[in-house]
Amino acid sequence: MLERIITALVLVAVVLSCMFATTSPYPMLVLMIIAAAVAGYEWFKLMPQHHQASSKFKALSFGLLTAVMSGLALYFGDLALLLWVAAILTWVVSVFWVKSYPRYDGWYNAGLHVIGVILISAAVTAVLKVWETSPWWLMYLFLLVWGADSGAYFVGRKLGKTKLAPDVSPNKSVEGLFGGLITVVVVIIAVQYQFLTLSFTQHLLFLGLSIITVFSSVLGDLFESMIKRRAGIKDSGHILPGHGGVLDRIDSLLAAAPIFAAGMLILDLIGVKL
Repeated sequence: MLERIITALVLVAVVLSCMFATTSPYPMLVLMIIAAAVAGYEWFKLMPQHHQASSKFKALSFGLLTAVMSGLALYFGDLALLLWVAAILTWVVSVFWVKSYPRYDGWYNAGLHVIGVILISAAVTAVLKVWETSPWWLMYLFLLVWGADSGAYFVGRKLGKTKLAPDVSPNKSVEGLFGGLITVVVVIIAVQYQFLTLSFTQHLLFLGLSIITVFSSVLGDLFESMIKRRAGIKDSGHILPGHGGVLDRIDSLLAAAPIFAAGMLILDLIGVKL
C-alpha cells in the first residue's frame, strides 16, 4: 500500500507541475509523447499472440509508432480531429463488444493494432487540447474521471450487488456506477454554480457533456479490462509500482478525453463559451 501511495503522489506531482508550473507547452507535450510511447508499448503486448512470444523490439517499435502518430496529430490539428472522430466511433462500437463478451470476441484480431494507435493518439491530443484551452478544464476532466472511479469504488464495496459487466470486470456493480455518477454530479453542479455564467439551456448542454464523459470513462475502463481478460494478462505493465502499467492508469481517459474535447469544441461552435 505504501508503494502504491508513493507512486500516486509522484505521478500527481509530475502531472500537476506540467499543467500549472509554466505556460510553456513543452513540458505537457513531452509528458504526452512519453505517455503515448509507453501506452503503445503496453498495448502491443496485449494483442493476439504477442503477449506470449513477441520480441521486445517489436513492442518498442509499436510504442515509437504510437508516439510518432501522436506527435504528428499534435502538430497537424486536422489529423487530431480525424483521430477524435475515429476514436469516438470506435468507442460507440465497443459498447457492443463489451456487452457481447465472451460470446463474441471477433474484435480480438490484428486490427486492434490500428485501433490502439487511434485511441491512444486521440486521447493524447485531446488532453493537450483541453490543457491549451485552460489547465483548469483539464483538471475538471480529471475530476470527472477520478470522481466517477472513486465514487464507484466506495459505493460498490458497500452496496454493490448487481454486476455491471460480470464477464469483463466482476468487481464493478450497477450500484457503484450510480455512486460514481452521484459523486461527479456534485462536482459538476459546484463548477457550474461557482465558475460558469450560462443560460439554462447552456447549463443543460454542459451537464449533458459532463455526464456523457463520465459514462465514456467507465466504458474505457471496461474495454481495457476486456482486452486484458481476453489476453490472459492481469496488468498492462509494471512501470508504475503498485499501479501496474500506464494503460491501467489512463484506460478511462482513453475514452473520456476525446469525447470531452470534441464536446467542448462543439459547444464553442454553437455559442456556448466555457
